[in-house]
Amino acid sequence: MIRLVTLALVSVAIMGQAACGEKAQTVTVRKTDTKIWEGTDNAFAASGWKTGDKAAWEEQVRNRAQAQNDYARAK
Repeated sequence: MIRLVTLALVSVAIMGQAACGEKAQTVTVRKTDTKIWEGTDNAFAASGWKTGDKAAWEEQVRNRAQAQNDYARAK
């Protein structure tokens, strides 16, 4: 019984120390020094989108929004 109580106290002490080691959480601020359609070339960009082309960016956003429209998909 004493071993069980000792084990429980030690585990509570270890969990208490783990809680004290939490890192501070900070908010990441998005840089607004470039236009939104002048994004980067990376593997996560949509296939029909061209970097720096505002019209292509607006069309891509419109197509994405239309794909989420339940009224348009119901037909």
